[in-house]
Amino acid sequence: MTSYGQFCPVAKAMELLDERWTILIVRELLLGSRHFNELRRGVPKMSPALLTKRLRSLERAGVINRSEVGAGSGASGPKGGTVGGRSVYTLTAMGEELTTVVEALSAWGIRWIGELGDADLDPHLLMWDMHRTVPIDRWPRRRTMVQFVFRDVIGKASTWWLVVAGGEAQVCDFDPGYELDATVVTDLRTLTEIWRGDIDWRLALTSDRVEIHGPAEVARDVPSWIGQSLTSAIPRPA
Repeated sequence: MTSYGQFCPVAKAMELLDERWTILIVRELLLGSRHFNELRRGVPKMSPALLTKRLRSLERAGVINRSEVGAGSGASGPKGGTVGGRSVYTLTAMGEELTTVVEALSAWGIRWIGELGDADLDPHLLMWDMHRTVPIDRWPRRRTMVQFVFRDVIGKASTWWLVVAGGEAQVCDFDPGYELDATVVTDLRTLTEIWRGDIDWRLALTSDRVEIHGPAEVARDVPSWIGQSLTSAIPRPA
């Protein structure tokens, strides 16, 4: 870590936390990610090597604990653990205290740093974030699948599937083969803005920025199934 050479506690804290990606890793842990691949899906533009390095720094600093489940022969694996095992990362009491810091940064960012550039739009992160906070209690009790098609995204990342079954949500970048209930067709910016709370579903639908294909009663309910992110309710400046 680079030292600021100051006794100020803000400076000391930022010697650890302002390294690139570090606070976003903490964000992912606070949102429930526990395994290396889950963390990668929350920071999809971060290299595996750098993620491993940052996790080790956080562990040395006492912010996280790492444990091994089902460890095997002891050969080195990409997660910093062992081949045949699976590293589990959890926040320590020290790490949990960062909850208010991350929440404050989130609220400040949504209020004052609202402009999104094209480079900020990422279907992998958007769909991963959506799947973990959709209001599952609003979905039918049976297995339900909604397809998302981004008409402005080229290649495999243009199509995604969100499946809710047994009280859990899963996001897939391949067709899992279940019966399709509805398809949402839009562009990546529009769905990102809906999810963030910059616009609402009603405006997006009436302005034809979003189309929902499926039986009328299902298409009507899809916006309530998806909802918006936890930060969407944060008030914005006039």
